[in-house]
Formats: sequence, structure tokens, C-alpha cells
Amino acid sequence: MSRPGLQVALLAAGWAAFFWLVSAQELWARTLSRLFPGVSTPVYERNTLWELTWQHLSLTGVTMALVLLIGVGLGVWATRPQGRAFLPLVNNLTTVGQTFPPIAVLFLALPLVGFGAVGAVAALTLYALLPVTRSTVLGLQGVEAPVLDAARGLGLSAAQRLWRLEVPVALPAILSGIRTALVLTVATATLAPMVGTGGLGVPIIAGLGADNLALILQGAVPVALLALLGDFTMRTLERRLTPWAS
Repeated sequence: MSRPGLQVALLAAGWAAFFWLVSAQELWARTLSRLFPGVSTPVYERNTLWELTWQHLSLTGVTMALVLLIGVGLGVWATRPQGRAFLPLVNNLTTVGQTFPPIAVLFLALPLVGFGAVGAVAALTLYALLPVTRSTVLGLQGVEAPVLDAARGLGLSAAQRLWRLEVPVALPAILSGIRTALVLTVATATLAPMVGTGGLGVPIIAGLGADNLALILQGAVPVALLALLGDFTMRTLERRLTPWAS
């Protein structure tokens, strides 16, 4: 089996093992009961780990869709002639989201959008915009001026230069920024229950409140595995889409 094929096989096996693990509620209960025999509630009982995982994935998926739409869009617009004057402003606005700790961003979003999933998605989107926008800007600015001049000389329109020349050159940087934003979102989404939504942060926060390490591990272990799988998935995608940059 070729190296790319092996990576895809390992990725598929990793996701299959992850979903099997989060669906094995009884296995978690038995294992955590043995590890922490003095704990009366070794697993979170209001929701299954499977339900919490899908809540976390949904929250992450919606956030990343918005981050891609807004972050890449801002990066492209700020590098066009009509938006270049606003490039410093775009950089400053996207940096604001990471100036504050994640929990501060979550609570700052509450007066605008309120409690619940909408507030969590808004705050997570703001927090994850920086790496995507910045990588898009840096990638597009990395196209050398003589190359662009040659494309103009060939009669390519602005849209053709963007999609046929600039985006392929910038794609490795853009994908790297998306990977960073994905891992950041998976980790930061564990704080979302503090503003009234679900996810794998629910047992973590419940465990912290009750001084229950078993509950904390029930949420923390899947989050760590999910972040690792997300990173591996994006790295595999980068190698498939940009083999010249590997």
C-alpha cells in the first residue's frame, strides 16, 4: 500500500475506533468505576457520551463553517485592490478575538446573542477567525508580483488570476490556518456549557464543580482524541490537496 493510501486507512481506522469508544457507555462506567472506586458517579448520567460527542461535533462543525466563510472571505477581500486599505483593520478585528481568554470571549458575546448555542457559536467563531484570516492573507500575499504581471499579460481576468494562480499558491497556508482553527475550536468548545449549551465540556465542568476526576476524564479524553484526529485529518487533506508542498 502506498503512503497516501496508508494514511487514509489509518485515518478511517482512527475515526472508527473513536466512534466505537464514545458509544461504549458501559465500558466507560466499568473502567472509571475501577479506577475511582470511591466515586459514586463515575460517568455523566444525564446524557450519554455518544450524545455529548455529537453535540460537540455539531458545535465545532457549525463554527468551522462560519470561520471558513468569514475568515477566507475577509482574507481574499483584504488582499484585493478595493479592500487593501482595510487590511490593518481586518487584522486588528480578527486579533481581538484572541486578545481575551476563551471564557472572556464567551461571556462578552452574551449581551449580544444571549445564552445557548448561538452565543457559543458566535464566540467560538470570533476566537477562531485569526488563524484562518491571517493564513489566507499571508498565502495570497506570497504570490510574487512578476507572476501576477505575467498572468495579466496573458489576458487573465482578476477572477481568473485569483482562482487559477493565487488560490493554488496560497492553499498550503490556508489549509494550515484551517487546521489550527479546527484544533483550537475543538478544545475551546469545552467551555461552551458555561453559556448554556452542550458538548464534551459538560462532564468536565460537572466534574470540576463536584471535585470528580472520573467525570473530568470522561470529557477530557474524548476531546483530546478528537483534537488529535482533527489535526491528523487536516494534515492528510493537506498532503492530498497540496502534494507539491509536502
